[in-house]
Amino acid sequence: MNINGNEYYPAAESYRRESLGRYTAKTFGWMFAGLLVTFGVAMFGYLSGYILYVFMIPYLPMILLLAELGVVIYLSARVEKMSVGMARAMFFVYAALNGIVFSSVFILYQLTSLVFVFAATALFFGVMAVLGYTTNADFSRLRPFMLGGLLFLAAFWILSIFINLAQFEMIACTVGIFLFLVITAYDTRKIRDFYQIYAGKPEMAAKASIFAALELYLDFINLFLYLVRVLGRRK
Repeated sequence: MNINGNEYYPAAESYRRESLGRYTAKTFGWMFAGLLVTFGVAMFGYLSGYILYVFMIPYLPMILLLAELGVVIYLSARVEKMSVGMARAMFFVYAALNGIVFSSVFILYQLTSLVFVFAATALFFGVMAVLGYTTNADFSRLRPFMLGGLLFLAAFWILSIFINLAQFEMIACTVGIFLFLVITAYDTRKIRDFYQIYAGKPEMAAKASIFAALELYLDFINLFLYLVRVLGRRK
């Protein structure tokens, strides 16, 4: 549409009227929606008992891991070119796949213990998210620490497949907890950056919101997994 010789885009105008607070709320809304999908799939698998049969399939854990990794890599690499609907679909596919894996957590740990760990995760995650969102600290300076920590954890868990490293697991879990607390603050800060970078580009801003939601979802999930290893009570 042309108004007084200027191009007018209703969608862009609508985006410009959207506040940072609303944009942030939508991002966290997508994150929580993903967590609900994961929780729903995990609970269904646990209560129905189907998960016991699913995990009898040879190499299924490895297949699920590769599928999850593939979804994240594809979404990260193609987010600028895919539609908003496709980005959302990929996010929920990942959340559902992760739910199948999470069914095993309900089998291994007491339900009351999982509720306690979930509450602790939500508290720690919330504190760091608020810190990352409200502070002007430059978390990008911690990128070497974050990258080094991720490489350390990846190497540790890969080696643990072939070598018994049980006596060092508490150290790895402690590193994991502190690492993902820092990453949570860093990823929350990026919401504000995305909002500014894609101002006037509503479609890209929407996709950036989904991508930020995926990052925060992964932070919450990883923080939960490390806390449950430390605080959870096995059956």
